[in-house]
Amino acid sequence: MTMFLSKIQNASRLYQLFPRVSYTEGFPGLFSCRTFSDNVLSTDKAVPDKLYSKIEIEVRGNDPAVLKSYGTFSEMAAKHLGITMSRNFTPRKPVHERLTVLKSVHIYKKHRVQYETRTYFRFMDFLKLTGSTADTFLEYLQRNLPEGVAMKVTKVEIQRLPEAVSTPPS
Repeated sequence: MTMFLSKIQNASRLYQLFPRVSYTEGFPGLFSCRTFSDNVLSTDKAVPDKLYSKIEIEVRGNDPAVLKSYGTFSEMAAKHLGITMSRNFTPRKPVHERLTVLKSVHIYKKHRVQYETRTYFRFMDFLKLTGSTADTFLEYLQRNLPEGVAMKVTKVEIQRLPEAVSTPPS
């Protein structure tokens, strides 16, 4: 009992000296520190949001059924968010890659094994997006990307004409 009271008295003395530091009871050498930041970031200037005329998404995978279901998922997500989708299609033929290897390393050239991979594609275009909407939408699509599927995103940004081009020469 006296040992417990001495720990409480030590903790109260330490708290009086250092009020921002909280000490763990029973472990006099360990303590956790709470810090308060006085630095506040101020954003006085409003940064204009980027505008994209089109965002092209290319999705690659080994299973065409998975790509088709992901295409319908992205179409439904775009419809719920009010994003216009111009196309959602897949090319007719996949890309075939064949690799021929000898069965035996040193002899029997006639005996070979052939390995083949097929890569299927799906292309989706989304029109007229702001930068914040595009970032949120793309993050949502990437988080729900199925296993074994790769995504490539191409953004077409709308920019102002430079001053030298927009003003007529005097």
